[in-house]
Amino acid sequence: MVPKKPAPLDFGHPPETVQFWKRLVREALSFSPSTPLYVFSSEPIAERISELDAALVKAGFPLKTKNPKFKTSFQHWLSCKTQPVAPLLRWWREQGRGIEVVSEFELRAALVEGFAPENILINGPAKHRWLPRFEVRDLSVNFDSPAELAALLPLAKKLNWRLGIRILTREEVDAENPQFSTQFGFAPAEAVAALTQLLAEPARMETVHFHLRSNVSSVAIFERAIAEVTAVCQAAKFHPLHLDIGGGVPVRHVLTRGSKVFDGEFGLGSFAEMLRQSVKLFPALREIWLENGRFVSSGGGALAIKILDVKERGGVRQLICDSGRTLNALHSLWEQHALIPLEERVGEEVLTVVHGPTCMAFDQIARMSLPRSLRAGDHLLWLDAGSYHIPWETRFSHGHAAVWWHDKKGMRLAREAQSFENFWGQWSGVK
Repeated sequence: MVPKKPAPLDFGHPPETVQFWKRLVREALSFSPSTPLYVFSSEPIAERISELDAALVKAGFPLKTKNPKFKTSFQHWLSCKTQPVAPLLRWWREQGRGIEVVSEFELRAALVEGFAPENILINGPAKHRWLPRFEVRDLSVNFDSPAELAALLPLAKKLNWRLGIRILTREEVDAENPQFSTQFGFAPAEAVAALTQLLAEPARMETVHFHLRSNVSSVAIFERAIAEVTAVCQAAKFHPLHLDIGGGVPVRHVLTRGSKVFDGEFGLGSFAEMLRQSVKLFPALREIWLENGRFVSSGGGALAIKILDVKERGGVRQLICDSGRTLNALHSLWEQHALIPLEERVGEEVLTVVHGPTCMAFDQIARMSLPRSLRAGDHLLWLDAGSYHIPWETRFSHGHAAVWWHDKKGMRLAREAQSFENFWGQWSGVK
């Protein structure tokens, strides 16, 4: 039975965006023709931040002001886990912004890259396992559990940490088993007890935090979560200075496996207005903290791969490429991204499956209509590769890909493709 040819996918990328990435990839390939490779750029990231800023300012938030009429402002934190790429961290620090980290390695990276401790926010579970090794003053730390609070509070008081707690809301559920909650944060009753304890301590208790998930589909979900956080604060008689909202604003130009857009019911203007109204629930609030990793960085990257072989069977064309889901694009398991031919290929489009080079049927990056004229040696660009692609990159019988970085200073090689010596040299200590 011949599979039905799917309708062409429109990911909504403007033509100038496609040409931008083609230009950058061609420039990277002119320095070195080796693929696969990532190209990351600060320009789309700056655009997303500016767009968020504009929506928030339009809703009534100031960028920076001491005007008593606008006592609550906002701050963006770079989600390090989303895109742990050194030149991105350096560029972000140069903008004077803070970084959010969730592990020992990320904290070390932030310190190495010159972030001042007061510009480092630490989230994530089980921090009491590793954070005591860092006697760094003036960090911002959100506790995740009663055990973590008990273990870290003496150090927090000694080092003048700015403290908060993460509150588990009913909106936070296991995506695979929605009848269960996630493993993060304090349940509401635990949160009230923790806040009551912290308010009785000589400690800098300033923040409440919640994190829903990536790609929240509706502003109403945020609104319900904030209402729950408000109820916890009221029960504990706590007036936070900072409301830390982790993640959530959905990405654009990316589809679900069922071909639905992630941001179809979400508007930045509505989100900003909801936040402006939420300020009224927290009479002492000075800042709203935003950690929108995927929305900010997803559009700041592209993955370039090369077609190595072409097969046709059962009415389907199969492209065997030097990268795919297994190595560099795990997102393709649940997302569809625009996949753009770098070379100009026109003519009839046919149902095509784009596979990676590993020995797994799992290793495919897309099933979509592509020009029949594509051939071995051509390149394809997987767009919106700027979030979680590096953290989830594998070395399944291959090495890590090269990484190129682009900003106003031009294009530079940020990381060489992994060599065999580096790949196998990790075992040099075993005799």
